[in-house]
This record gives sequence, C-alpha cells and structure tokens, in this order.
Amino acid sequence: MRKAMIHPTLRSVLAAVCSLAMCATLAACGGSSSSDSSAKKSSSDSSKSSSSDSSSSSSTKMDQIAGITATGELGKKPSIKFKTPMTVQNNTYAVLQEGDGATIEKGDRVCAQGIAMNVKDGSELMSSWEKNTPDCSISLTDSNLEQIPPYTKIVGLKLNSTIAFGINDSNSSGTSYILAYTLISKSKDLTKAEGTPVADVPANLPKVTRAKNGKPSIDMNGQGSVNQMVTQTLIKGNGQELTNSSHAVVKYTGWLTNGTQFDSSWDKNTTFDADLSESGQIITGWKEGLKGQTVGSQVLLIIPPDKGYGDQASGSIPANSTLVFVIDILAAY
Repeated sequence: MRKAMIHPTLRSVLAAVCSLAMCATLAACGGSSSSDSSAKKSSSDSSKSSSSDSSSSSSTKMDQIAGITATGELGKKPSIKFKTPMTVQNNTYAVLQEGDGATIEKGDRVCAQGIAMNVKDGSELMSSWEKNTPDCSISLTDSNLEQIPPYTKIVGLKLNSTIAFGINDSNSSGTSYILAYTLISKSKDLTKAEGTPVADVPANLPKVTRAKNGKPSIDMNGQGSVNQMVTQTLIKGNGQELTNSSHAVVKYTGWLTNGTQFDSSWDKNTTFDADLSESGQIITGWKEGLKGQTVGSQVLLIIPPDKGYGDQASGSIPANSTLVFVIDILAAY
C-alpha cells in the first residue's frame, strides 16, 4: 500500500529502456497498466509519480515492422540486424525467432531477456543478457491484455521466441528504438495464499477468516492504535523469499482499527505490484512487513501512523490512523 496510491507502473519510456522493464515501456507506448492501492505513497510524501496520457484497448491495431531480423541459438542472446537509419512507430512488432518451448497462454507470467537498440544507428542502448536480469513483470492477465496491446502478440508464442517492439519516443531528443525480447520462462501466479497455517498466532491479535476464494474477513478482537509495527504470518508459503529488491504481487484488504474497510483488491478483482525497494512508492509499513515473507504466505500487518500516512489524511483514511492489512503474496519478481 502506498502512503497514497501509485502502482509501480508507468515510468517514462526512456527510464524503461534503462531498466528494460517491458511492462512500463509497452504500457507507455500502448496503454496503461496502473492500479490504485492504499499502500501507495501520497503525493505529499513523494515527488515521484507515474502516469500515462494514452488509453487503448485490445482492439488497437498492431502493424508489423519490416526489415528487421535476428539470428543465433534459440534461448540465447540474438544478433539483431536492420538497416539504419530506421523509423519505427508505437504499437508495431515483429516476431524475429520462433521458439521451441512451451506455448505461452493467457494468464501466464513471462520472464524475458531484453535488448534495446537505437534505430538511428543500430547501437545497443541496454541489454539484460550480460547480468542475467530478465524482466518478469510481464503478466498476461485479461486486464493487461486489454490495456497493453503489445502483450497480445506474446500470447500463443513459444518459449525461446524473440519478438521485437517499436518504440517511437516523443521526448525532446526524439529517441526511437527497438525492444527485442526473448521469452525464456513462464509461470502462473497464485490466486490466493497457499501454504501451512501458522498454529501459534497470538490470541490478542485480530481474528482473520477466509472465504472459499481466499478473500479475508476480520474481527478486530479489541485491536486499538499501536506505536510499534506488528507483523504476523498467518499462512506460511513455500515460495520465493521477498527482499528489498523484490516486487511482490499481492491481493490485500485494509481496515481501520474500528473495523471500517477502506480498500480491498479482492473487491476490485485486481492484484497490486508492491515495489519493496528503497525507491518503491509504497508505505514503510508494507516494505518492512513484507520483506522476508515468502510467496504463498498470508500476512497480517498492524501499522502505526509513522509507518503509514502519519499526520495526514489519505482518502477515507483519517490522519494519525493505525492501519490493519491482510495481504496474500501471490508471486514475486
């Protein structure tokens, strides 16, 4: 939850090149993949923001890029060739190598190694191959396929395919480039916490129950304001451990200590990507409470004001509020 609300989504196109974050880049050129979360920092807490001026749907026309080729062993860094200078437009693509792995389907999370190449001179701007830092933010959910048209061209490809996207930046330098992604692995996010229920939860904490689909309900059990953070794992998952460099894909519900619910991704049938890094736009309580947890876990967080919104109100959250969250960790990248 950010101290106000901001999904770690739409960075500038140039920043996305530097990080090779496919979701951010393609959302910037083809649509929006943002979601609100009460975990996000408020604008008064951070000067950083993310936005997209464009809107689109899966009906957006995707033209093919001509004159670009790739050679090399499947699943390895390809050699990309095209005549320079070249002109590319947003929402354009080309399948450069047909893969030999499993077929990618709707609902998959895909990891891809990427290369960004300047179309003016063919120079390589950035590559994730050398440090082996693939982008695993590529979630092919129905909402993302609707909001980010380039994602639709990934569905149906096989692993080890290489697909290129054209990015025509409108910044002052007029940077345009090719993003070439080799699709190296896929997985499915969980739909709710899955693991071992924790048996020794302190009796004085709020009581959490779950519906069949995983949505939590809560009995505050006399919970009042706190001065110190409370973190309690309710279900211990067996997946990847979260670090301060992780993005955690979560579902959550947040309440005030009087039992008032102020936000829930369950009600919106969405997930939230929580950036746990120092620069991540979420409240301190989430960063501290989620670090060290594992994918598949359900976590109860009781967050004092100084690790939440402090002495400022945020939407329906009054100033100086203690916040109570139940968070299911569905994936991490």
